[in-house]
Amino acid sequence: MSKVLCPLFYVIPALCLFPFVSPPLALFSGIFLAFLYKGEPVFNSGKLTKYLLQISIVLMGFAMPVSEVIHTGKTGFVLTLVSVFLTLLLGILLGRIFKVEKNTSLLISGGTAICGGSAIAAIAPVINAENNQISFSLAVIFILNAVALFVFPVVGHLFSMDETTFGYWAAIAIHDTSSVVGACAEYGEKALQVGTTVKLTRTLWIIPVAFIIAFYNKNKASKISIPWFIALFVIAILIGSYVPGMEETNGHLSWLGRKGMTIALFFIGTSIKMDEVKKVGIYPFLQGVCLWILVTAISLWWMISYF
Repeated sequence: MSKVLCPLFYVIPALCLFPFVSPPLALFSGIFLAFLYKGEPVFNSGKLTKYLLQISIVLMGFAMPVSEVIHTGKTGFVLTLVSVFLTLLLGILLGRIFKVEKNTSLLISGGTAICGGSAIAAIAPVINAENNQISFSLAVIFILNAVALFVFPVVGHLFSMDETTFGYWAAIAIHDTSSVVGACAEYGEKALQVGTTVKLTRTLWIIPVAFIIAFYNKNKASKISIPWFIALFVIAILIGSYVPGMEETNGHLSWLGRKGMTIALFFIGTSIKMDEVKKVGIYPFLQGVCLWILVTAISLWWMISYF
């Protein structure tokens, strides 16, 4: 089975460069291969995926007008401020209701509130989380990210959302940056611009939230992972907006970024280990699902009522 399927791990990323392979299809292909391999490693794509995601986001910044980003960022700041801390409070409350172990509950809550796996990676050393707690939390977040990538565009069309509203909603309610970008890219170019900007604004909350958790846990030796690639994203926006003669180049760089994101989603799908999913346990999974449903429903009501 391995020898037969192994070439697909190289063929499918190449096919992602063609327009008929959408972000959801790329993710599903990766999950399907992970299921067929039953967790058998083919190659380690962890670092590749991390840097591919970051490079792709930076490249997409070249086609985003700075005026639109400033407007979106101002609105998105208030939305992210409210959503991040409301989600954290709801997550901690649900963790206590379901009697989920403290560290696992914090990781799931932080991953849902801020930016999925990146937030979990940043918070984990702050609370001295164990490997099984981290893997459990990542498994919950990965499963819900996969669901969101398929479900959100359908719900958006069902409620006749315009692209701007959908971009705000996806950025607030979907955990991981890759899934936000994938869902928004499927919905439209304007949704992609808004969703990416607001999501990166939300990602910045990693820093204050991690410091707050570190202070709460009184662990001075903890290290906090800061998403420095966001600074490069801002620089790309400024170059694309103010350097003369960049119009055509901006379009090419943005296309490359979107295709890179699609390939990254495929690798994210292949990294899901079925054994770890089975070990998550019902109560942490229920906490993650209930929290995500609450955040999705509240933010959907908010978008429909006020946008």
